[in-house]
Amino acid sequence: MTKKTPKAQALAEAPQPEVLRQHAEQQYAHELAALAEADTFPRPPKWNLSPRAVLTYLLGGTAGDTEITPKYVGERRLMEIAVATLATDRALLLIGVPGTAKSWVSEHLAAAISGDSTLLVQGTAGTDEQAIRYGWNYARLLAEGPSEAALVESPVMHAMRGGKIARLEELTRVQSDVQDTLITVLSEKTLPVPELNTEVQAVRGFNLIATANNRDKGVNELSSALKRRFNTVVLPVPDSLEDELSIVTRRVDALGRSLGLPEVPPALDELRRVVMVFRELRSGVTEDGKTKLKTPSGSLSVAEAISVAVNGLTLAAHFGDGELTSRDIAASLVGAVVKDPVQDQQVWNEYLETAIKKREGWKEFYLACREVS
Repeated sequence: MTKKTPKAQALAEAPQPEVLRQHAEQQYAHELAALAEADTFPRPPKWNLSPRAVLTYLLGGTAGDTEITPKYVGERRLMEIAVATLATDRALLLIGVPGTAKSWVSEHLAAAISGDSTLLVQGTAGTDEQAIRYGWNYARLLAEGPSEAALVESPVMHAMRGGKIARLEELTRVQSDVQDTLITVLSEKTLPVPELNTEVQAVRGFNLIATANNRDKGVNELSSALKRRFNTVVLPVPDSLEDELSIVTRRVDALGRSLGLPEVPPALDELRRVVMVFRELRSGVTEDGKTKLKTPSGSLSVAEAISVAVNGLTLAAHFGDGELTSRDIAASLVGAVVKDPVQDQQVWNEYLETAIKKREGWKEFYLACREVS
């Protein structure tokens, strides 16, 4: 058994402030510390855990006497490929429809490998080269001219210097010319700083995780040169209703505790209804495969199902009798499905009448949805 590192010890013992949402390395510090202590497998340079321990952190298991909660519910091989990629010189691109846990997996990978998930660039249409390369403290730049002291590091540059994992969310929302700023970073592992006639060379352990929404296909396609620098892992929607229900249940429980909601007894029947409704409308067919359905304009992702359930719990805790009911769920569910007040409302009404109205045990749910439709 290996000795617990000072950093792991500090993470496990340090009191955490009452922030609304802790970073993964804070929230799961005790699990990471336990994994580091029990980990006997080889670790790549600058990695806090071995690839095997990182996989255990993601998929769940045990480390000594500590239970490791699953962070990802899905195919093991996909996570093995993702972890193995980050131990090579290729960057990792996670692609999937909204709500397939791309950002979630990205954060937890960075937390487990580097102990720091905060080196993040949020990609948007307005993201410029400075967000990826570096910027300047203009007061010092004007006073002193270009200098190391006037340089403002980007998260990517910081990760290169420290041998850590950087993250770039929604890569395909970034303009193509800005995307290509990454080519030199990922191929040569250097970031030129021509103003100082120097460069930053990546320390061993550096790598990049990018995410992309495949519904954005055609917005800003990656160049072939940039695609070659990534190993792509496609994250699918959960295979089964039970898998999706497991994800929703775990996340709702964790969010309820982090938000300080009064405890509401589990209501798996209501959560199951939410998940089934989302799966059926997303796929365009009922779960038994007997009835075809029209699909609404929204994505109806797992993340949105979690939000609906948390909103329902909040209503039950503060305005109900402390038990989650169909009425609490329906209040948020209709708003999640009906994004377009004309088209989606028609799809929703038709779904209620053809799929829900005569479904055994769903009468109360049907009436609750009709009440707010």
